[in-house]
Amino acid sequence: MKSKSVSVITRVLLILCSIGLVVVLFVPMWRIDLSAPQYPEGLRLLIYANKLAGNVDIINGLNHYIGMKTLHAADFPEFKILSGIIIFFSLLLLWAAIAGKRKWIHISFALFVTFGVIAMIDFWKWEYAYGHNLNPEAAIIVPGMAYQPPLIGFKQLLNFGAYSMPDIGGWIFVTVGAILLGMVVFEGKRNKSVNLSSLAMPALLLAGITIGLSSCNTKPQLLAIGKDNCDFCKMTVSDNRFGAEIVTKKGKIYKFDDEHCIIGFLREGKVSKPDIAGTYFVDFSVPGKLINVDDALFLQCPALKSPMGGNIAAFANADSLAKTFQEINGNQISWEDMQK
Repeated sequence: MKSKSVSVITRVLLILCSIGLVVVLFVPMWRIDLSAPQYPEGLRLLIYANKLAGNVDIINGLNHYIGMKTLHAADFPEFKILSGIIIFFSLLLLWAAIAGKRKWIHISFALFVTFGVIAMIDFWKWEYAYGHNLNPEAAIIVPGMAYQPPLIGFKQLLNFGAYSMPDIGGWIFVTVGAILLGMVVFEGKRNKSVNLSSLAMPALLLAGITIGLSSCNTKPQLLAIGKDNCDFCKMTVSDNRFGAEIVTKKGKIYKFDDEHCIIGFLREGKVSKPDIAGTYFVDFSVPGKLINVDDALFLQCPALKSPMGGNIAAFANADSLAKTFQEINGNQISWEDMQK
């Protein structure tokens, strides 16, 4: 008869996981770091199981100007129950160790994965509301701009770079989940009763939703005229008919006020071509609109008088290019020739 009791090493690991979850109550679970030229030391928001910490007051002051809600622990109902949920899982794992039965490991793993999925969805929904529900009477309004932080990874928000990642408590949670999965597989093989396909579904569900929600944003952002600075010449973006952006695969955005600047930036190798997810230019005919470089047509002419003397304009289609070409005597040029 196959034994339903777990090994000693599994019991020890369950006890360690139980203790680890208690530690989560006292350390930050998540962190969002903000970097900007005016804050060279950076700003940090720390999220605990029951409170917020870090540079909350400074971040709230910045949020006020762009119409975002200020952050207060009392506004988060999750803080009222999260500590209790963590204690529940800690006691559940401790009981699983004492009982020493495989069924309690399976129950713990299933509940833990379910909680992880719900927690990630809830966090994403909070970030979405936080970044999209803006005060229409804010001092600074950028049309079409949202300030949703990334779930995991990097995202450019105006002149701030936002990095979101698990902190000590978050990594403990990830480790406990991985250990629970390992226990289920180990004990199943030990008793020759494991069904790997049944384990794959909850594990893949958690991984898939986490990756899907946290995948870096590789979409371009509208250039903020008079506010954004060029990442090459450091001048303020001043003309909404010109400009360009590079978006990396990690979601970082580099902004430029002129063709001359983006070419100079690429030639200096500040970002490698394999790391680029997309390159975009402002449509000369529709000021402010960004078009992918693969779909753009370019016109070169000194009469264009672009900010840094590149004097090259981008167009989304041949008709708009032809119309401008009739007004300005210039030469059509390709993106490849621009980079030579």
